[in-house]
Amino acid sequence: MELYHFMVNFFREGGFFLYPLAFIFVVGVAISIERFIYLTAETTANRRIWNQVVPLINSGNFKQVVAVTSKSKAAIATALNYGIARLASARRRDDVEKAMDESLLEIIPRMEKRTHYLSALANIGMLTGLLGTVVGLISAFASIATANPAEKASLLAASISVAMNNTASGLFVAITLLLTHMFLEAKTTKLIDSLEIAVVKFLNSVVERRQDDAEEEPAPVASPRGRATAHG
Repeated sequence: MELYHFMVNFFREGGFFLYPLAFIFVVGVAISIERFIYLTAETTANRRIWNQVVPLINSGNFKQVVAVTSKSKAAIATALNYGIARLASARRRDDVEKAMDESLLEIIPRMEKRTHYLSALANIGMLTGLLGTVVGLISAFASIATANPAEKASLLAASISVAMNNTASGLFVAITLLLTHMFLEAKTTKLIDSLEIAVVKFLNSVVERRQDDAEEEPAPVASPRGRATAHG
């Protein structure tokens, strides 16, 4: 209850600029929660799909791999679908790799979506708090210029309180959103790195599988030419 009264008084004494700051903070928190849930779910789904398809890839059962990945919208499933689709017509590793790189160009923007807004909101929040501070100080000097000497101290204290509340709020919003941005950036980078590692492992498995198949193929036997037959 005391926290509630403190927040009410804080906003009441902070002036107009605390309301846009509160809006910026709410938007930033909403983006952070949505991105955290998305990245966590994507990481879990990718790990589950990869654990399912690794034995199938190693055994060369690509039809079964497609059966697993086609049922999932996970990023790793999309990348593998691109690679396996290219395997049907391409014989070189570079061709398959280009197809999977193309899939990453489609996947990575989805992972990085809206995260960059947090740094922008942090800067806007800090500047809004600074603007509220400057306005509060201007109001402080304007109020004491024409006030009675007995009222100057109280008016100055009230205006400075508005300025400091805006400063504190702007810094709180900026620090919170910047820390959240750093955390989500690190989580996104880790997820993208895991996808790139999975792509490389898939390509290596395909190349090794084709080399093993080539070594197991029997060499063609030359048909014998006509032999002379002795008659006794």
